[in-house]
Amino acid sequence: MPSVVIIYFSGAGHTHLMAQAIAEGASKVKDTTVELLRVTGEQIVNGRWKNDQGIATLNQADAIVFGSPTYMGGVAAQFKAFIDAASEVWFRHGWKDKIAGGFTHSSSPSGDKQGTLLYLATNAAQHGMIWVNVGDLQSFLSGKDDGVNRLGGFLGVMGQSQLDMSGKEPVLDAGDYLTSLRFGERIAEATKRWVE
Repeated sequence: MPSVVIIYFSGAGHTHLMAQAIAEGASKVKDTTVELLRVTGEQIVNGRWKNDQGIATLNQADAIVFGSPTYMGGVAAQFKAFIDAASEVWFRHGWKDKIAGGFTHSSSPSGDKQGTLLYLATNAAQHGMIWVNVGDLQSFLSGKDDGVNRLGGFLGVMGQSQLDMSGKEPVLDAGDYLTSLRFGERIAEATKRWVE
C-alpha cells in the first residue's frame, strides 16, 4: 500500500491549509495512506529539529512532500532546521528513490517562491529522490476558470494570500486549494506506479 507523508512548517496557517488539501487529494487514490507531519518550533532543540518518531515515519514513507512558506526568498528557518537534521538520513541514502514533491506559500504573487521550490527540489535531489512536478497548465490556458495553477508554478505548488495582520483565520484561495488537491492526487498516483 503506497504511503505519502507531507512534512511542512506553517507560520500563519496557509501552508497548513495547502498541506491538508494535498493530503485530501492523495487520499483519493485507492489504497494510499497519507500522513501530515508538521514541523513546530517546539521540536527545534539547539537549532536542530528533533523528532525521532517523525524521522521514522519519513523513513517508512514511499513519498515525501516538502512544504514551507517562503520567507525572505527561501524556506522558513524552522523548516531549514528539519532539512539540516535530515542530513543524517542523507549520509545513509535513506530516502533514495522515494517520490518527492514540494509546495510553498507567501503573501506576494511572486515573493520569490521559485527560490523555495528550487531549494526543496535540490534537497530532494541530494537525497536521490524522484521529483514530481505540478503537471497542470494554468487554468486560463486550458480554457477553464477554476484557478488551477493560477500563479504558474510548475516545479511545485505555489499559493498566495494577501497579508492579513488582523488575526483572522487563514483562508486559502480556491484555485490554490484545487491546485494542491490535484497535486496530492498526482503525487499519490506517481507513488503507486513507482512502488507497485
